[in-house]
Amino acid sequence: MGEHIYVIDPERCTECVGHFDEPQCQVLCPVSCIPNDPHRVESKSMLMAKFELLRAFKPENQDARQP
Repeated sequence: MGEHIYVIDPERCTECVGHFDEPQCQVLCPVSCIPNDPHRVESKSMLMAKFELLRAFKPENQDARQP
């Protein structure tokens, strides 16, 4: 098996706000390789707003909004 490399998209990352109490990538990663980006600091309210926006654009939610 080859090496697994995961990439976190900061535009979609909510640091698990809306799902868990803490970022699961940092909890589950076997090494401390997921640093916080000091140039992208987001408050809990900003992360929750991103979570709500991403959830609103899920395909199954789009059908429910159609008259």
